[in-house]
This record gives sequence, structure tokens and C-alpha cells, in this order.
Amino acid sequence: MRSGHRLGRRFGWLWGAYGASALGTWLAFGSFELIAIRVLHAGPAEVAALASVGAAVGAAVAVPLGPWVEFRRKRPVLVAMDLVRFAALLTIPAAFALGALTFVQLLLVSVVVAAADITFRAASGAYLKTLVPAEHLLVAGARFESTAWTTTIIGPPLGGAAIGLLGPVATVVADGVSYLLSALGIRATGGQEPPSERREAGRLRASDLLDGWRYILADRTLRPLFFNTALFNGLVMAAQPLLAVLMLGGLGFTPWQYGLAFAVPSIGGLLGSRLARPLVTRFGQRQVLVGSGALRALWPLGLAFVGPGTGGLLLVMGVEFGLIFCCGVFNPVYSTYRLERTANDRVARTLTAWAVTTKGSTALLTALWGVLGAVLGPRTAIALAGVLLLATPLLLPRRAEVAAAGAEAAPAPGRV
Repeated sequence: MRSGHRLGRRFGWLWGAYGASALGTWLAFGSFELIAIRVLHAGPAEVAALASVGAAVGAAVAVPLGPWVEFRRKRPVLVAMDLVRFAALLTIPAAFALGALTFVQLLLVSVVVAAADITFRAASGAYLKTLVPAEHLLVAGARFESTAWTTTIIGPPLGGAAIGLLGPVATVVADGVSYLLSALGIRATGGQEPPSERREAGRLRASDLLDGWRYILADRTLRPLFFNTALFNGLVMAAQPLLAVLMLGGLGFTPWQYGLAFAVPSIGGLLGSRLARPLVTRFGQRQVLVGSGALRALWPLGLAFVGPGTGGLLLVMGVEFGLIFCCGVFNPVYSTYRLERTANDRVARTLTAWAVTTKGSTALLTALWGVLGAVLGPRTAIALAGVLLLATPLLLPRRAEVAAAGAEAAPAPGRV
């Protein structure tokens, strides 16, 4: 690490906290689906509902939390959301040990975790802007992205092995503990956080709930990026429960093979995130943003052709490698650009609106694809999602729009 890119002790603690929670998340990759399928004997529609209903209700619960977070110090909010997720997840092993675990409880826990996750993401973006100078946001974003993909490489195989030895509930415990470690790390960042801007009226106004969406829709490049990411993420995630049913059910893959199929390709995400900054330096932010955003849509259709055995496993790995590499380049560039385009006093509301929409669209599409999977079969539904993803580059901002937006002055604080 070059000295010019050292981001300080406080960022180091935040980075470490992120790494702990990310590792826990990937250790528990697919654990809810596995519990539903193997413990509660759920079918494709129920597995899709687990992903969709929890995300949708969690997103709805999080809507008023964005404006609430905006006017509060972010570090206590981050710690609180970690502790909420820790407590919620630990109810699952407790109920399992008592023989009282139900599908409804899985749904309720997924709602709480989804709402806390959205609130955490909104607060963390605003908190990051107080820790890192604007010119180093891409460096910070690339480090978070690299960490995410590193834990993706390590987590699923370890989680798959733990599931094979101890069952899927054990990885839920690990995920819960990781949030506790994250809370401790964020608490250790210390320092004085700049005070949040206070509103004149003490109570939340109904109009505040829409501030984030108004801000996004008024910006010429945030607007298309907003629609592109909501649709892209929704279609990619909608196919995942069906792919799990296809691989773990009809094709007979074991949990450790399923985890391996997504862990090895994550090396592509690590490589992509490491290349993001050099690519931006050489080609410019707008070219990398639009180019990588278009290329990532070309890969998911290949998942419809997965078959049994080693050949099918290698196909999934190859498709996922290409997809994840493009996402590894795109994500830090896109998240940095989004923070740069958002005024400091609008970050929490804007990121909440973004996350709520993404979660909501993912929930809606996952529920719809669950029905399609039940009617048409998982493979056909996965193919349909892949075909629709080929059209998502049309929603990316045109290069001229990105260039023009980059030439504009940053939005004035408080302006929508």
C-alpha cells in the first residue's frame, strides 16, 4: 500500500468491521434457502417467497428510517443496526434447538435483517464521506469491493463444509457473531463525528420520505443509473433461488459444490476491483462506468444451460467469473460516482431510497420468477431473466450525459 493512499486508522477499523460482517454473510451464503429446503421441506415458490417477501417488507420498514438517519450521528446508528441483526439471527438457532423453528420465523427474521441492512448501508455511505477525502473515495470503494470478493472466495466453501458437518443453522450463528464483531469494530473507530444538520421541526414530515427519490430523479445521470441497477440487480437475484433449486435439487449438486461454484469465480471480482482505479485513470470514469455496466449484462443467460456433473459445475463457474469480473470493475466506480454526485446532507436519504427501490424490485422480481419457475420450470425462468438482462444496458446513462454531468457543479447542499 503506497503511503499516498493510506486512509487512516479510523478507516482501518471501519474496513475491518466490514470485512468481519462480509465474511459472516458469505459463510451463511444460501443458509436460509437450505434451511427452508432441507429442514422445512419448502418448494420453489416458498423459497422464492422467503427471498422476496422478507426483502419487500424490510424495504418498506426502512423507508422512514432514511430521513431519520440523515439527522443523527451515523456511527451509533451503524452499531445499533449491527446489534439488531446479531439479535435477530440468533433467534433461529435458538428456535431450531427447541424444535420450534418455522417458515414464518425465517420470514420475520429476513424482514428485520433486510430493514437493518438498508439502514446500515445508508448510514455507512454518509459516515464514509466524513472519514475519507473526496479524492480517495474510489480507493476506499475499491478496498471494500476487494474485501467483499475476497470473503466471497473464502466464505462459501467454508460455509459449505460447515453445513455438511454441522448443518445450515451453524452458519447462521457465525453470521450473527460477525455482526457483533462489526459493531465492536465500528465502535473502535472513535474520533469526533461532525454533527448532523438539524431540522427546524423536530418531527419527521411525510414529504421527507420522498426526498431521496426526488433527488435521484432530478439528476440526469443518477436517474438512469438508478433504474439500471434496480432492474439489473433484481433480475440477477431473482434467478438465484431458482438456480439453487435446480443445482441442489434436480441436478444433484452437494452444498459444498454449490458454494464452490460461486466462490471460485469471485476471484474475478477481486481482480476487477483491483483494476477499477487503474482503468479509470487510463480511460476515464465515464467510459469505465458505461462500458463495464454494459458488459456485465452479457453473462447470466449462460446459467440456463447448466447440466449435471463436472461440466455443469465448470459452466456455472465460467459464467459467474465473467459476470463477477465486470461487476467488480463497475461497482466501486458506480458507488464512488453516486457519492460524488450526492450532496452531503442528502446521502442517507438518497442511499435509503436507492436501497429500498433495489430491494423492492428484487423482491417483486423474485416473487414473479418464483411463480414462473413453478409454472415453466427453473431452467426456462432462468433463461428468461438472462434474455431480459441483455436489454439493461439501454438504461445506462449515455456517455454524453455522464460527461455533461461531470462538467456541472456539484449540487448545492440542501438542493433537490
